[in-house]
Amino acid sequence: MSRIKIGLLREGKVPPDKRVAFTPAQVEEIQQRFDNVKVVCQESAIRCFTDLEYKALDIEVVTDLSDCDILMGIKEVPIHELIDNKTYLFFSHTIKKQPYNRGLLQAVLKKNIRMIDYEGLKDAQGNRLVAFGRFAGIVGAYNGLLTYGKRYNLFSLRRAYDCFDLNDLKLELRKVNLPPIKIVLTGGGRVGKGAMETLDTAGIRKVNPEDFLTRQYQEPVYAQLSSSDYHTRKTGGHFNREEFYSYPERYMSLFSKYTKVAELLLGGAYWNPKAPVLFTRDEMQDPTFKIRVVADITCDINGSIPSTRRPSTIPDPVYDYDPKTDSVFPPFSDSRFITSMAVDNLPCELPRSASQEFGRDLIDRIMKPLLRNDVERIIKRATVTENGLLTKEFSYLQDYAKGIE
Repeated sequence: MSRIKIGLLREGKVPPDKRVAFTPAQVEEIQQRFDNVKVVCQESAIRCFTDLEYKALDIEVVTDLSDCDILMGIKEVPIHELIDNKTYLFFSHTIKKQPYNRGLLQAVLKKNIRMIDYEGLKDAQGNRLVAFGRFAGIVGAYNGLLTYGKRYNLFSLRRAYDCFDLNDLKLELRKVNLPPIKIVLTGGGRVGKGAMETLDTAGIRKVNPEDFLTRQYQEPVYAQLSSSDYHTRKTGGHFNREEFYSYPERYMSLFSKYTKVAELLLGGAYWNPKAPVLFTRDEMQDPTFKIRVVADITCDINGSIPSTRRPSTIPDPVYDYDPKTDSVFPPFSDSRFITSMAVDNLPCELPRSASQEFGRDLIDRIMKPLLRNDVERIIKRATVTENGLLTKEFSYLQDYAKGIE
C-alpha cells in the first residue's frame, strides 16, 4: 500500500479562522488507524490548537507542504498559496456560483488541482456528512441570549470566544436570568438543534407552538417551529413538505402571529429566495410587533428577516435596525429599534470544540473513502475539479468558471 502524506493547512483567509480539520489527538488516531498515512501540520500562530500541542504528540510541524499528497483546511485557500497538482479539501464557496470566489475556481482549474468541497460530502440520500451547523446554532442562540440580557440590563455573559470550549460556555449559561418572555426558534436541522441545546442548557422550557401562542407563563419559554407551523398554501389545502421545498412560491407566511407574542427571535431555518419572508418591514412597524432582539443565525442578507441588512462580525456582533427608515444604527441606541445579531462565522467563536466535532465526523465518515475505497461514491460526488476540468457533477459551473455567468 502506497504512502499518503496529509498536510493540515494554516488558514490564510482574512479575517483569520482558528479552526482546523483535525485536533492533535485526532491526527494521532488517524496515523494509528491508517498505517500508510502520515499527517503533518503547517505552522500557525492563530490556530486554536497550538503548534506545541501537535509537537507534544510527535506530530511534525512544518512550513512547507509541497511534498504532501492531500491538503486539508477549512475556509477558502488564498489563490497565491495554492500548490499545483494537489488534492485539496476545504469549503470553497464556489458551488453556488458565488461571484467573489470565481477567481478561486479558475485558479484551481488552471493549477490542475483536485478540489473536494466539504459541502458536497453527502450520503446517497443527499444528507450532509460533515458540517459546522450545530456550532452555528449553539453560538447563535448564546449570542441571542447575551444580546437580550445586555439590551435590558438583565445579566452579563462572557463572549463565546472568551470561553475555552463548549463545556465552559455551558457553565456560563447558568448566569442567564430571564423574565417570563417568549422566544421563537425557526429550523429543525443542525442549526436548530444546536440552538435548542443552548436554550435547554440555559434552563428555558420548550413548549409547543399552539401553547406558545395562546398560553401565558410565569417563566421564559421557547417554541421551535417547523416550516408547516408558519406557512400555508396560497390556494388552500394542507401543507405539503415536499411541495414546499420544491415550490416554495406556492406558499405564504403566517409568521406574524408569532411576532405578536415573542420578544426574541432565533432564525435558524434555511431560506429559499423563492419562499415568502418571515415578515415584512411594514409588519415590523406595526404596534403589535413585539420582537425586539433578532439573532439571525443563518445570516441571510436581505433575506427572510428585514433587519438583517448586513453581516456583523465576531468583534462587533450587534447593530440596531430602524424599520421606519430601513437604516442601521449602533447597538442599543434607541428602545424603538430592533437589535440584530448577524455574525456570519459563528462556529469560529468556539474553534476548539467545533474543530473536534468536525474532525470526528471526517474520521468516522470520510477518511476511509478518501484514503482507501470510495464504494459509495462519497468523495466522487464532492469532487468539483479533477485533471484541470470540472467533474460531471459540477459541470453546471462551466459558464461561471469561464466568467460568462
